[in-house]
Amino acid sequence: MPIPHCPYLPESESGMTYRSLTDLRGGDPELFYHTALRYGHCLWQGGHAGRAILAITRALYADVPEGAAVLQEWPLPYQALHWIVAQHPSEAFPGNPRISFQHQATRLRGEREALRRARAWAVWALIRTAKPELPGDVAQAVKEPTFQQIEQSLVEHGHANEAALWRGASASASGLHL
Repeated sequence: MPIPHCPYLPESESGMTYRSLTDLRGGDPELFYHTALRYGHCLWQGGHAGRAILAITRALYADVPEGAAVLQEWPLPYQALHWIVAQHPSEAFPGNPRISFQHQATRLRGEREALRRARAWAVWALIRTAKPELPGDVAQAVKEPTFQQIEQSLVEHGHANEAALWRGASASASGLHL
C-alpha cells in the first residue's frame, strides 16, 4: 500500500538526506525551515514516520520570523504533524511521539526555551487527539498542561496567529476542537 502524500508539506526531492539540513545549519532560517519540511516529507513517503516527525519538528523549532514569506505558503507545521500521526497505520512508531514531545516540553533549555516548550506541548496535545491510545510517560512526574494552558503559552510566546493555527490543526483533521 503506497504511503499518501501529506497535503500540509511541500514536495520533497528524492535522495534527500540528513545532510540536506546539516549543510544549512547557521544559514538562512527560512531556507532551513522549508528544507526541513521537504526532508520530513521525503522521510514520511519513504516509510520513516518517526524520523519524519523529527525533521518536521526541526522546522517547527527553527527561528523563522513571524512575517517570513515561507510561512505564508507553509505555515508552522502543526497540521502536518497531526496529519502524519493520525495517518500512521498503527501505534507502532519507532519511539512513542507522545512521550517524545512530553520529554521535549519538560527538558528543552537554552535559546528561545519558552517558545520551544510551548510548541512541544502543543504538538503533544495534537498527538493525544490523533492517537489517544498512545501512552504517556507515567514514570515522569510532571503535571500535564490543559489545552487552555497550552493555548495561553502559545499566545504569550508564539507568533500572533500561532494559537489559531494549532487549534485548527486538530479541528480540521479530526473534527475535534481543542
